[in-house]
Amino acid sequence: MSKLKDMSNTTLQGYYAELSKSYQDFQAQNLKLDMSRGKPCTEQLDLSADLLDCLTKSDYKASNGIDCRNYGGIDGIPEAKELFSWILDAKPEEIIIGGNSSLNMMHDLISRAMLHGLPESDVPWSKLPKVKFLCPSPGYDRHFAICQHLGIEMIRVNYQDDGPDMNQVENLVASDPAIKGIWCVPKYSNPTGIIYSDIVVKRLAAMPTKAPDFRIFWDNAYAVHHLTDTPGTLLNILQTCNTAGHPDRVFEFASTSKVSFPGAGIAMLVSSVNNINWLKKQLNIQTIGPDKLNQLRHVRFFKNEAGIKEHMVRHAAIIKPKFNLVLDILESELGGENIASWSKPQGGYFISLDTLPGCAKEIVAKAEAAGVLLTPAGATYPYGKDPEDKNIRLSPTFPPLSELKQAMELVALCVKLVSAEHELAARGL
Repeated sequence: MSKLKDMSNTTLQGYYAELSKSYQDFQAQNLKLDMSRGKPCTEQLDLSADLLDCLTKSDYKASNGIDCRNYGGIDGIPEAKELFSWILDAKPEEIIIGGNSSLNMMHDLISRAMLHGLPESDVPWSKLPKVKFLCPSPGYDRHFAICQHLGIEMIRVNYQDDGPDMNQVENLVASDPAIKGIWCVPKYSNPTGIIYSDIVVKRLAAMPTKAPDFRIFWDNAYAVHHLTDTPGTLLNILQTCNTAGHPDRVFEFASTSKVSFPGAGIAMLVSSVNNINWLKKQLNIQTIGPDKLNQLRHVRFFKNEAGIKEHMVRHAAIIKPKFNLVLDILESELGGENIASWSKPQGGYFISLDTLPGCAKEIVAKAEAAGVLLTPAGATYPYGKDPEDKNIRLSPTFPPLSELKQAMELVALCVKLVSAEHELAARGL
């Protein structure tokens, strides 16, 4: 129960008047602050500046002799596969190195399934009466946008502390052949920051599914984005699926979008050799090869696993103080008030804030009216509809610390203000 409910009517009205005055003071500052997306800040981008000139005029050949300036190499150069294989704990033959966007690879793959089906599909998905995906929520809005754009029905699945509610998942996939996939962000999940437990990974790999062409879309976007010196571990989904007798069940994705340059990184897809060979045949029709020079640049810049790890320590040194600041303000302003709760992630790019039910949209709107842009309330749920209207995704990485402090003080104030308004309304005051 919130402390607001313990206040007398007079005390509550006085408290609300004080909050309203503070909010008006914020509005008078004419702030223009943005916490709407999980973007790296300028200092993080500067860490990769040497990528721009790390190749010489004579350095253009891959280790297998391919001229990276020319056509070919549909699945990426060998040294890029070798360099990034440790991130996803996969063999080079299980990897495709693509362009700059893993989201693009996800969109393309589902589009292929709609147009042509997957290896086990009887018909292309678009020929079926209905195609459905499971969407653990709160989750990544761009995953949901792909489904909505392609006409795929989304089924919301609740999150537990260690991953999706597997009782829900198992019951759904075992009974409905129209369910063709599930979205998963398994490490430092967007936006909750959780890491899937070994038990959840094993159950996902082993569960019976009514659809023979069911796939797990494993978006391991934050695999190396740690905020602690003792990062949590994630069970290898590809090996676990193979052990469970479902070697073709998973497509895993990652990229360097928040490691090097979001607009000029490299993306990766990992799956069984069977799936990889099927996909390479499809890619050969779509393109004559990715940007291999950019792949070679990344190899030259990072050099090896140790180089990437050292680089990510520098990233953490920049953004960890921002996460700490957000958590400190939430605790100092809202701790013990029983009107909000929030995640305390050990990595990734987001903090998940839960308000009292029915308050999130109003809080986001009030913050924007006072000059702070947040991710739209509801964006972390399929169709943009949070059933309880309580989840807000906070993105601490992009703003400078001084602006982040202002923004979070306003967010905390809006949480208190809207919560007090709801309590006043409940009392008919």
